[in-house]
Amino acid sequence: MEQSKIPQATAKRLPLYYRFLNNLQHQGKNRVSSKELSEAVKVDSATIRRDFSYFGALGKKGYGYNVEYLLGFFRKTLDQDELTEVALVGVGNLGTAFLKYNFLKNNNTKIVMAFDADESKVGMDFGGIPVYHIDELAEHVGNVKVAILTIPATEADNIAEKLVEHGIEGILNFTPARITVPDHIRVHHIDLAVELQALVYFLKHYPLKKDD
Repeated sequence: MEQSKIPQATAKRLPLYYRFLNNLQHQGKNRVSSKELSEAVKVDSATIRRDFSYFGALGKKGYGYNVEYLLGFFRKTLDQDELTEVALVGVGNLGTAFLKYNFLKNNNTKIVMAFDADESKVGMDFGGIPVYHIDELAEHVGNVKVAILTIPATEADNIAEKLVEHGIEGILNFTPARITVPDHIRVHHIDLAVELQALVYFLKHYPLKKDD
């Protein structure tokens, strides 16, 4: 099935399913029910079955899903066997945390370089990830197509423009700024302050009920 026909909401849940199935395989589990999946990834069973239906018959009624088969299927769907190299721009507190973590539980994404305007950070190395000056973007970005922005909001538009100019096609934006990019560039905005405010709001106004 063509990837474009899969709803975006479903596509966003696929990495959740993959991570849980990967953990199950490491535990030696051979099969899993939609109920077990539901409890683990906090997505209702009906939604999981609907998500999986876009990919054809992935399970059998009364048996559940074969973990190894599902894992192989989603690995191929998510291009887990193909490494995507990522550039990080902004080696502040959040950027440094990303460099140290570097998506260790992901098989297909890896930060391979970082950029910053602060001369004191240029030349630093985080587990083999070099930090270059932002003015050296053209020299080093090469074939990297994805970037993470962890810089002040006031610099976001200017840096985004430079990234696009040098071939970046996807940006994970951790700044509060809503950056302006050409239509063919995909940007995912993650505002931690907004997410935290939303969490607090839901805690106050939509509290979850405890099981008896």
